[in-house]
Amino acid sequence: MSDGIHLELVRLEGARLLDLVEQLQTLVRDAEGDDPALDRLTPTPYPDDETAARDFLETTRHDLLDSRVRDAAIVIDALLPFRAFDELSEEEGLASTVVDIPLAHIDAWMRTLNALRLVLASRLGISDDDSHDGQDARFGVYDWLGYRLETIIVAADEAS
Repeated sequence: MSDGIHLELVRLEGARLLDLVEQLQTLVRDAEGDDPALDRLTPTPYPDDETAARDFLETTRHDLLDSRVRDAAIVIDALLPFRAFDELSEEEGLASTVVDIPLAHIDAWMRTLNALRLVLASRLGISDDDSHDGQDARFGVYDWLGYRLETIIVAADEAS
């Protein structure tokens, strides 16, 4: 058994992922009002019972969103070396860098990447495979996050 996994990212990828996770953390931390993206992050187990759904959200939504903020903080901490991307040359930006993810942080990474995909799906109107146009460039980040999530899942599976 390993003590973690190694995720290889091009510095550009790391910088963009850091930006996305920081945006997610801000969205979740400052959650107010009715936002379909936040609804995707805090689904109700009672879709057919409006009263039960409301009661469930009133008692759990804050805690669920707080856990999303904590998970994002773990990912942000690991990606901080990518913050200075704008100061790099093109060659440096395309250089590979390995991010070491301890076993204790893998779940936070998977939940965060999945949360990013849920938010993007909400913003892009993706509700199922038929509503996702792989030829539309707007879906590229969504697909890339799925690829990175799968990379982490496979690596975690091999490490355990």
